[in-house]
Amino acid sequence: MTKKNRSRTLRWLGAGLLGLGSMAGLALLGLNHLDESPASPSASSTQSPGSRTQAQRVQQGEYLARVGNCMGCHTQRGGAPYAGGRAIPTPFGSVFAPNLTPDAETGLGRWSEAQFWAALHHGRAPDGRLYTPAFPFGNYSLVTREDARDLWAYLRSLPAVVQPNRAHELRFPYNTQAAMMVWRALYFRPAVYSPAPQQSAEWNRGAYLSQGLGHCNACHAPRNALGAISGPADFSGGMLQGLGWYAPSLHSAAEGSVAHWDRQALIEWLKSGRNAQASALGPMAEVIQGSTQYLRPDDLAAMARYLQSLPQHLVARGAPSSRPEFKLREVGEALYGEHCASCHGAQGQGVAGAYPALQNNRTVLMQQPANLLRIIQSGGFAPSTADNPRPFGMPPFGGVLDEGQQAAVASFVRNAWGNQPQGEADVRVVDVLRLKTRRVD
Repeated sequence: MTKKNRSRTLRWLGAGLLGLGSMAGLALLGLNHLDESPASPSASSTQSPGSRTQAQRVQQGEYLARVGNCMGCHTQRGGAPYAGGRAIPTPFGSVFAPNLTPDAETGLGRWSEAQFWAALHHGRAPDGRLYTPAFPFGNYSLVTREDARDLWAYLRSLPAVVQPNRAHELRFPYNTQAAMMVWRALYFRPAVYSPAPQQSAEWNRGAYLSQGLGHCNACHAPRNALGAISGPADFSGGMLQGLGWYAPSLHSAAEGSVAHWDRQALIEWLKSGRNAQASALGPMAEVIQGSTQYLRPDDLAAMARYLQSLPQHLVARGAPSSRPEFKLREVGEALYGEHCASCHGAQGQGVAGAYPALQNNRTVLMQQPANLLRIIQSGGFAPSTADNPRPFGMPPFGGVLDEGQQAAVASFVRNAWGNQPQGEADVRVVDVLRLKTRRVD
């Protein structure tokens, strides 16, 4: 967000706090009377809820926590699992994930199951405070009551860890409950997932996992000036603020669509982090390592069916507004030969099963060059999974190549070997510098 847009947003929000405050207050009061819908049969365990033991609930809850990759946010580097403390960067400041262990003073030890449900379904703390939407309650609201019970059983079974929660570091007015009330009045309506009757049980299961606990579009959807997305079925792509990565659109063949992939190849990618077509890198590598590699075969197949069914949007190829930078590409060609060709090949052909081809590579050709630059700067590391425990990786070149050289290499690979990039053909120094301002390393 530019300084001008941020200033405009602050003025708008300040006015909105006065104009919408009463409406938001009514919406908040209404949360206490919302229907707490029962579990949908297609979205929960196939076993009858009344016949399951506590141990089975804990086991299923552990599995569901993997589906949601809860540990990914609620565990800081080197910290105890689920004890919180990890910083989640946002355009409005940093949010710190809370302690989910059953410690009575700093965790969930004094919570009730109903309060846990309210947190998932309504985005509301036991004391009535409204959570910031960095916690994806818009997705978790779709989780059924039965799955919430299993998650609760699992979290209660964890070892209690004493780790006080750290206060969020959000700027005014985003750090106020009034702002949260306005945001929710505009963008949030709690609703348990409702199966689409015209679709199969497998498709509905995939939609439930992807839109709900999997919260895939928390990354793969564009956000407006206040950080809101249009809904859990929007996968149109967006920048991950504070990380400097771009989550590509799953509706576009030019970006991240998997509609044309072989179904088994997509399942393999979700399970192992790689297939013959691609390797997962960046934040998606973390998702596969912490979440999807642990999913059951039927759930992976369901997610694959759903993701491949997403509507496809043709993206018009815009004409470049800047003149080609042939000198920049010449510099990039020399740097590529020195640093890259030994792995990716003189013609960008790559090495099957090891190093990806750069010719006709979607990451290379996307209109948004952020991921290509991030890989050049920080390296490319596929996830280490049970099916691919020792993946090939690419070392970082951020300490070897300066901003101009990074732009040169990126420009060369985008235009070599018959590549036809979307949008601007060349990457310039300003693109590298702009990316630096968007991330927190």
